[in-house]
Formats: sequence, structure tokens, C-alpha cells
Amino acid sequence: QVQLVESGGGLVQAGGSLRLSCAASGRTFSSYTMGWFRQAPGKEREFVAAISRRSGFTYYADSVKGRFTISRDNAKNTVYLQMNSLKPEDTAVYYCAARAGDTYYQFEYGYDYWGQGTQVTVSS
Repeated sequence: QVQLVESGGGLVQAGGSLRLSCAASGRTFSSYTMGWFRQAPGKEREFVAAISRRSGFTYYADSVKGRFTISRDNAKNTVYLQMNSLKPEDTAVYYCAARAGDTYYQFEYGYDYWGQGTQVTVSS
């Protein structure tokens, strides 16, 4: 069982940066694939980024590639999402997700555990 808690959301101006954090429970964090999803009002939840359980691979949605960076610190049981060059269309609730071992990282069904989400608002 894993519990996830997101933090770091807030209000930023377009072009600004924000770093999200996701703290996970347990001592087997390094064995989990971690992902970030987001959901804007009136839209379905969409994949943003993922990082492999051993931090050897990262994956990004085309919409954020080159602007967002996912990373993890297994010693701190934490995964991060560094967001740069933010755009108004990045406004959404961002969710952290986890799944033991490898998974279909770009799909919601590939994850077993979800955080409560953190709001990110980008003003124009």
C-alpha cells in the first residue's frame, strides 16, 4: 500500500516556473513507477510525465516536452515535477500516481495509487 501527497501548486504568471513534489509512504519507493497526470476543468485527465522505478527512463507528453522535467529522490521517497515556461493551458489539478514495478506509464489504468492533487494556475 502506498499513500501519495502532492504539494507545491500555486498561482504563477505565464512564462514562470513551479516545482511540484509528491511524497510517498513506504520503504519500497524505488520499486515503483511514478507518474504525473493533470485534469483541467471540463477535460479528461491526461498524462503529463513518468519516471521508471530505477530512474533510468523518463517519459513526457508532447505538450510538455522540453518544458517539464520529472525526477525522483528515492532516499526521500519523493518525486518531483519541475515546470518551466508555464502557459495558461497548463492550468489544472496535478495528480501524482504510482504502480509497483513497470507499467503502461501513459495510461490511467497503469497506476494503482493516486494522490489528492494540487492546483496549478497559470495567469496570462
